Amino acid sequence: MRNYEVAFIVHSELEQSAFDELVEKVKSWITDAGGSITNVDLWGKQTLAYPIRKQTEGQYVIMETQMASDVCAILERNMGLQEQILRFLVVNTEE
Repeated sequence: MRNYEVAFIVHSELEQSAFDELVEKVKSWITDAGGSITNVDLWGKQTLAYPIRKQTEGQYVIMETQMASDVCAILERNMGLQEQILRFLVVNTEE
């Protein structure tokens, strides 16, 4: 198990219930694959540095996780298929 930071930006006009459901879905992808989540940080709505898909604002979510390296590919694929997720980044935080 390695330490990873998963960051993603969600469409700003998504309802709160749908936003919470999406965050839980991402959490379940990690935990179902045998990983664990140590911290979830919801930054809320922020202005983007540049427009993404004609959007100028997004809701930021940062997760600190522990998971196997092969889970990253599955997680990135699943996040890429979600229309509500504008951008995502998975970074290995081990030195």
